[in-house]
Amino acid sequence: MAGRYVVGLDEVGEVDAGRAAFVGGKGAHLGALSRIEGIDVPAGFCVTTEAYRRITAGAPALDEQLDRLAHLDPGDREAVAALGARIRRTIEEIAVPDDLAAEITDALARLGEGAAYAVRSSATAEDLPTASFAGQQDTYLNVVGTGEVLRHIRRCWASLFTDRAVAYRQRAGIDHRTVHMAVVVQRMVLPEASGVLFTADPVTGNRKVATVDAGLGLGEALVSGLVAPDVFAVRDGEVVARTIAAKRRALHAVAGGGTREVEVEAERRERPALTDAQLLRLVELGRRIEARFGRPQDIEWCLVDDEFRIVQSRPITTLFPVPERADRDNRVYVCVGHGQMMTDPMKALGSSLWRLTAMVDMHEAGGRLYVDVTPRLASPASRAGLLDAVGKGDPLVRDALETILEREDFVPTLPEPDPAGAPPGAAPSRGAVVAIETDPAVVTELIGRSRASVAALERDIRAKSGPELFDFLLEAFEEHKRVVGDPLSIQAIMAGMEATWWLNDRLGEWLGERNAADTLTLSAPDNITSRMGLELLDVADVVRPHPEVIAHLRDAEDEDFLDGLAKLPGGAAARDAIEAYLDRYGMRCVGEIDITRPRWRERPTTLLPVILDHVANFEPGAARRRFEQGLSAAREKERDVLSRLRALPDGERKAEETRRMIDRVRTFIGYREYPKYGIVCRSFVYKRALLEEADRLVRAGVLAEREDAFHLTFEELHEVVRSRRADRALIRRREEEFRSYHSLTPPRVLTSDGECLGGEYRRDGVPDGALVGVAVSAGTVEGRARVVLDMADADLEAGDILVTTFTDPSWSPLFVAVAGLVTEVGGQMTHGAVIAREYGLPAVVGVEGATRLIRDGQRIRVHGAEGYVEVLDDPTV
Repeated sequence: MAGRYVVGLDEVGEVDAGRAAFVGGKGAHLGALSRIEGIDVPAGFCVTTEAYRRITAGAPALDEQLDRLAHLDPGDREAVAALGARIRRTIEEIAVPDDLAAEITDALARLGEGAAYAVRSSATAEDLPTASFAGQQDTYLNVVGTGEVLRHIRRCWASLFTDRAVAYRQRAGIDHRTVHMAVVVQRMVLPEASGVLFTADPVTGNRKVATVDAGLGLGEALVSGLVAPDVFAVRDGEVVARTIAAKRRALHAVAGGGTREVEVEAERRERPALTDAQLLRLVELGRRIEARFGRPQDIEWCLVDDEFRIVQSRPITTLFPVPERADRDNRVYVCVGHGQMMTDPMKALGSSLWRLTAMVDMHEAGGRLYVDVTPRLASPASRAGLLDAVGKGDPLVRDALETILEREDFVPTLPEPDPAGAPPGAAPSRGAVVAIETDPAVVTELIGRSRASVAALERDIRAKSGPELFDFLLEAFEEHKRVVGDPLSIQAIMAGMEATWWLNDRLGEWLGERNAADTLTLSAPDNITSRMGLELLDVADVVRPHPEVIAHLRDAEDEDFLDGLAKLPGGAAARDAIEAYLDRYGMRCVGEIDITRPRWRERPTTLLPVILDHVANFEPGAARRRFEQGLSAAREKERDVLSRLRALPDGERKAEETRRMIDRVRTFIGYREYPKYGIVCRSFVYKRALLEEADRLVRAGVLAEREDAFHLTFEELHEVVRSRRADRALIRRREEEFRSYHSLTPPRVLTSDGECLGGEYRRDGVPDGALVGVAVSAGTVEGRARVVLDMADADLEAGDILVTTFTDPSWSPLFVAVAGLVTEVGGQMTHGAVIAREYGLPAVVGVEGATRLIRDGQRIRVHGAEGYVEVLDDPTV
C-alpha cells in the first residue's frame, strides 16, 4: 500500500522524527503500536503530510492568511478565531486531486469500501514527548462511503487551525507553517466499553499507579464530557480504588454513518464498565506499551468481545520527571529551588556548575535540582533534625515528608545508631553547632576572607584558557566549597538564626509577643542584601535632579545606554553612580543560582524601571532615613521589651538574657546574606571565563553562538574545548527540553515512584476564603496588589503590595518601594523573608498559587504575623 500519499499503519515502522514528519504523531505511534506483540490495533492507513503539502501549495490565499495569522496578537482571541475560521474554509474548499483521491480510494477498497471508518487528525506537532496536543485537532467516527471519507479528510486538514489548536501552538511557541497534517483512517470499532488508560497517575505523578477511565459505548462521550466515567486505580496487580459513575447515556454508531446518544438500560447504569479481571489485563497491556515507548503513556482503548483494541497511545507530557538512579530502592527527594527561591528550570551548564560547587549531592529532574533525603529520613537519629530544619525553611516540605513517613512502608526505619556518634550526614539541630562569642570582629573577619578569596580567583583565572581553564576551575570549585563550608561562617549564620528563634520563643512565652525579632533586627549591620536595595535609592538621588537623564533612561532599550549619558547635563554623575552600583552588585540577577541567567552587569536595563520608580516615589535621602528609622524602631523595641521584662517575676534575669540575645542577633543576623553574595561573586567570575572560551569556539566555527555553551554541562563543554568538536544535535535537543521544562511545576517533594507532594498547611483560625502561607514578617497592611512575574516589568507606587512567585536577593531593590510582600515560595529564613523583616514589610510567603489567585490591581490585606492574605475586592467588577 505504501506510496507517496498513502501508507498502511503496518508499514509505518519505528517512531522517529522522520516518521512523525511523514505520518504525524498519531500515525507514527499507531504504526509502532501495531508492531508490538499482543497489541491489537484496528487496521488502517495514513494519508501522509505530503498530501497536505500538495493541496495547500495550490491555495495562494492560504499563504497570505498564514502570514496574517503569524502577525496577529495572540491575546486578540476574536481576531484569531475569525482568521482561523477563514483558513479552515479555504482548506475544506480545496478539491482533492484525482491521483491523490485514487490512492485513498484504493486503500479503502483493500480494507472494505463499504465499511465504517474513523477519520482522525495526525499533526506533526502532535503526541510529542514534550507536548501531546491531545484534543487540539478533530476526529470523526463512523464515516461511511468513499466520498464521505474524502470530505472528512479535508475537515481533518482544516482542523489544524481550530481555535484550540492555534492557541496551543501559540502558547508552545510553535510556528504555524512548520506544522503539517497527516490523516489516519482506521476500520471503525464498535465497542461495548471504551476509555483512557494512564500508565502513571496523571494527578499525583505516581508511576506505579495506573488509572483507568471507562464508559459504555464510544469513547467520544467521555472526551466530550457527555458522560462521567468510572475511574479505577491499579497498583501492583490490584485494583486499589474505584469510583463508579451512574451511566445514563452512551454514544453509539448509527448504521449508514454518524453517531447518536442512547439511553443506558437501568440494570447496567450502576454496573462497572470493566470487571477487575479486564482492568488488570488492560493495565498489563499498558505496561507493555509503556515499556516499548520508554515513558508513561496516555492510551485510548476499546473493548470488543472481551478483547481490547488500542486506538491511540501518546506520552503523558504533564508528568514531572523522576531523577535517574542506579538502584530500584525507594527514594525521597526535596527540591533545591524552593529553598533557593528559584523554581524556574536551569540550563545544563548552570545546573552542572551548581552541582559541582554544592555541599551535598544533587540530582537533576525537569531542569531542577533535588536532594535525596532518604537516608536522613530513615535514620531516627537524623530524622527529627531534618524535619525541624526543612520546617523552618518551608513548612509545606515538612508536611509532605511527614505524609510519606506516615505510610510506614515507603521509607524503612534504619536501626538506631551506636550512641557514640550520629550517622554521617545527620542534620544539625538547635544547639548542635558549637557556639561562638558575640563579637562583631567575627563577621568582619569572615567578610574579609570571602573578599580575599574572590580577589584571588579573579587574579589567578586571568591567564587561564582552553583545557587548562577547566582544570583550574575544578580546583576553584574545591576552594568554593571550602569557603561555603567554613566552620566559622556556619557558626555565625547559626548564631543569628538561633538568637532569632530564642527571642521569638521566649518573648512569646514571657510577654505574649509574636515574632518580636522582626522589629529587633531592623537595620542590622552587615546585611549586604538590604544594603543593595537601599543603595539603589542613592542612585535615584543622583538621577532625580536631571530631567534629560530621566528621559534618556526611560527611553533606553539597548544595553549600551550608559554610553549616551556623558553628553547630558548630570549624565556623567548618573553614569558613574550606576557603574559603581554595578561594580558592587552587577553579578546579581533573578534566578542567580543559574550562571546562564543574564546578570545586571550584562543587562543593566533590568534596573531602569526600579531606578525610575525610585525617582518618582521617593524624596532625596530616602535610603539614610529608611535605615535610621529602622534602627530607631529596633532600639525603641529593645527598650520596651526590656522594661516589660523587668516588671515580671525574675525579671532582671530575663531582661539580661534577652539583652544579650538581642546583641547577639544584631551582631550575626546580617551576615546570613553574605555567603550567598560571595557565591554569586565567584560564579560570575566562572561565567565570564567560560563565555570567553565559548567566544573562541564560535570564532573557530565549533559553536554557532556563545549561548550554545549554556546547553552543555561543564564536563561536556570541557570536552568540546579539548576536541574542538560539538554535538549540535545535542545542543538543539537541550534547547527544546529547556523550553518544555517551563510548563512543568516542580514539586516540593518527589518520590522515586514519581509521586509529587506539595504539602498542606494545617492551621485553624484562618478566615474563610483567605489564602494561607507562612508568617515571616509581622504587621498588617492593606493595599493594591501588583502581580509582578519579571522584575524588569515592575511598575510600583507607594503603598503597593508585591505579589510574585519567588524573591531571591536580586528582588531586594523592589522591597524599598512596596508596603508588603506575598510570594508563592519561601519560609522563615529564606532571603525574601529576611529582607522583608529588615525593611519592616509585612510579609506572607509560601502562598500556593498566589499569582493566579490574586489579580493585579485587587485590594488585599496581608497579615504578616498570622500568615494569611485576604482578597478584599475584584478590580474587574
